[in-house]
Amino acid sequence: MKKTIGVIAHVDAGKTTFSEQLLFHTKSIKSLGRVDHQDAYLDNHELEKARGITIFAEQGMFQYDGDTYTLIDTPGHVDFSPEMERAIRAMDYAILIISAVEGIQGHTETVWQLLRQYHVPTFIFINKIDREGADVSAVMQALQKEFSPNILLVNNLADAAEFVAERNERLLDKFMEEAFVAMQGAALKSMGVMEFFNILHQLTTTTYEESAPFEADVVKIRHDGEQRLTFLKAKSGTLHVRDELSFHEVNEKITEIRLYNGNNFEKVTTVTAGDVFAVKGLTIPEAGDCIGTNFEKGKPFTLVPTLQARVVYNGTLHIKEVLRLFRLLEAEEPSLRVMWNEHFQSIDVHIMGVIQLEILPHILRSRFGLDVQFEEPEILYMETINSSVIGYGHFEPLKHYAEVHLKMEPATRGAGILFTNACHADDLTVGHQRLIEQHLFERAHHGLLTGSNLTDVHFTLLTGAAHNKHTDGGDFREATFRALRQGLEQADNILLEPYYKFKMKAASEFIGRMMTDVQQAHGSFEAPELSQQHAILVGRVPVATFMHYSTTFAAYTNGKGALTLTFDGYDRCHNADEVIERIGYNKDADPAYTSSSIFCAKGKGFSVPWYEAKAMIHKL
Repeated sequence: MKKTIGVIAHVDAGKTTFSEQLLFHTKSIKSLGRVDHQDAYLDNHELEKARGITIFAEQGMFQYDGDTYTLIDTPGHVDFSPEMERAIRAMDYAILIISAVEGIQGHTETVWQLLRQYHVPTFIFINKIDREGADVSAVMQALQKEFSPNILLVNNLADAAEFVAERNERLLDKFMEEAFVAMQGAALKSMGVMEFFNILHQLTTTTYEESAPFEADVVKIRHDGEQRLTFLKAKSGTLHVRDELSFHEVNEKITEIRLYNGNNFEKVTTVTAGDVFAVKGLTIPEAGDCIGTNFEKGKPFTLVPTLQARVVYNGTLHIKEVLRLFRLLEAEEPSLRVMWNEHFQSIDVHIMGVIQLEILPHILRSRFGLDVQFEEPEILYMETINSSVIGYGHFEPLKHYAEVHLKMEPATRGAGILFTNACHADDLTVGHQRLIEQHLFERAHHGLLTGSNLTDVHFTLLTGAAHNKHTDGGDFREATFRALRQGLEQADNILLEPYYKFKMKAASEFIGRMMTDVQQAHGSFEAPELSQQHAILVGRVPVATFMHYSTTFAAYTNGKGALTLTFDGYDRCHNADEVIERIGYNKDADPAYTSSSIFCAKGKGFSVPWYEAKAMIHKL
């Protein structure tokens, strides 16, 4: 039986040490490494060794009692959490490591919610019980209160069976979906690790159909020199070297298959359902995609950056070559969302936090010999509209012709860009209609207030016009963008900023300070939950005002409070006028967009400003 298990935790809970013990005692590795000795098997990157944290999700393999296990050690720091989320999608089961000293920490709650979101059955290992201040009882109370009442602390398999019997038969039938086994130990001293794993082994099972058509999830992208490695988790079927996979109208051939154990790999000719492996030969699929019999783009990830930073490069390499190298990194870390500004010849990246920004220059230097720095990170703003309008775009220089009518309406917050086609084929061919839709989605569009990306807008294609002789494909791009921009000129535009959902837990004496700080940060909160010992405050607050609050919170609670910050989407900017003035975006000088239309008279094209365009539109 093949099982993929992931080890997940808040940073410094002992996750990598636990993984090391598991690989050692299952004889996958010959000697024990340690994070503090910089020789842990799965922390094999120089940066991970130097900093003592996991940055990249890496996998090990071992055999146990007739089953084949793939173990994925994931990053615990919030700045590298997108890597962790991508790994979760490949897991059959997860092991959540929690420190018996610190208990539930800020990132632990985010991890737990992700595991529930992706329906990954979870085992809990309460670690560091040998440390001063360890309190397993307090940790269990917090887990049962904040995560699930069906978390059971067991010593053996019989305890687990008794726990289920005391509940009901339905829970027995769905044990791993609704109940969670917890055990205690000390990974550094090898206490309880194998006892815990033996229970996991006996309680878990997987079913994979090797005879079914091949399907796999793309787990991550890596590069071996310039060669792309696509890591896959096979969900069904069999894959061979030289098999071809179809990506819509493009076929690509598998040229090599690798099974990885840490940095080491074995080349094989065949893999089957349940395997996690890397292939060469694929260039199209991205992390999160589903490939095989059908090709489906992956659903958006939950954890997304709220900051952006501009690249500073003063070397001799051409800036377009620097961009190419950043694109390689973007394939491996899609959350970077590398943005190229042709007008300013500049590169911007999206980032999770300042630690990631410190790591990136080291990665670029070690891999590509590239010395770059970054400007101070800024909040990643977005824009939307608050009124319904119809935008008109007409593009008719000599021997060109296209006209587009777009209805633009506000969409629900977090919906992104939506599209409906209400255009009749008598007005525009289906091919031209698809072109307009394609142009709306081919890139992020600038808003009018700050030039930030447009979101939460529902576009409806009402109608349009083409010329049998003079319309070229690029004409509809021009007309579509002009219609979009002309619509924005009419609309009530709104600046959006990212928000955190926060949860603060501290001694009751601090509740006044906590509420005051949230109010001063332009946040909101629910009625506080108070007990004799603790106060819990939950609410929403702008990222811009709270991104550095953890340091303040730790200071006044003497490090004994718990603060959880989770990205909670975008909402109205609390200081929009100030931000708009500071950014100083000139909507009339954006080289990528114009709201005017081009008409033709007497063999010459001429520009018509947005506020006069509707009167000259041909299809009205």
